[in-house]
Amino acid sequence: MEDMTLRSAAFNDHTLMPSDYSHDSGDVSPPLEWSPAPEQVVELALACEDPDAPAGTFAHWLVAGIDPVTTGLDAGEQPTGAVLGRNDYGTEGYGGPKPPAGDDPHRYFFRLYGLSEPSGLRDGFTAEELRDAVEGRVVASGTLVGTFAR
Repeated sequence: MEDMTLRSAAFNDHTLMPSDYSHDSGDVSPPLEWSPAPEQVVELALACEDPDAPAGTFAHWLVAGIDPVTTGLDAGEQPTGAVLGRNDYGTEGYGGPKPPAGDDPHRYFFRLYGLSEPSGLRDGFTAEELRDAVEGRVVASGTLVGTFAR
């Protein structure tokens, strides 16, 4: 598997995400950029999940069907032609961090997957469906972790 570099102009790996990208600030996704996908990648998929949520891992953002020539997204941008999964707030698209007040900072794992075959996912897919769809198809990946507390 090849590594893809995933980064953000808004925060560094394992550092605090600005509140501009939180649930309380209107659910604007942070800007992301990544290295070009290897030639064998036919689709990119993106997930943002909080494994520190009180009830277990919380899905904040699920996107599939991203054109493999794409190398980033501006703040608040949804990729053209992509399909949006249903986050654990119950909506499609990005739902920003909103950990319980007073909790230690939660970690938000942004994961980019380069797939060797189309995922076949449709709008409204779940995190579990994404995990099933990428299994055995990931040929490149990258991870960026942001933290957030209230």
